[in-house]
Amino acid sequence: MKPHEIERHQPTPAQAHIVLHLDPDLFWFRGHFAVQPLLPGVAQLDWVMHYATMLLAPDFRFHSLQSVKFQAPLLPGYVVTLTLAWQAERQMLSFSYQYHAGEARHTASSGKIRLCR
Repeated sequence: MKPHEIERHQPTPAQAHIVLHLDPDLFWFRGHFAVQPLLPGVAQLDWVMHYATMLLAPDFRFHSLQSVKFQAPLLPGYVVTLTLAWQAERQMLSFSYQYHAGEARHTASSGKIRLCR
């Protein structure tokens, strides 16, 4: 149920950038919605937690959503960059998804998640 990972960059132990391809055959697109499939917010948050606990905060788990904003739909076939930033002292994870439109990047969603041990 995870997207196809194109590349990954981790410039610091507290930051990661993951470029993903949203394959139209992903489970998440089935039935959400018939006329125009889009990636549900729950899938976006699942992927945030997957990469955050794998790369930045392995001993942590989800505690609560501090804020989340869905600004634009993520559609089948899109290439997106998931950016994660971990603030260990605050136990706060920031994330954003940006979809690629040629050389331009447009924010589709962003938010902050509190993690705990």
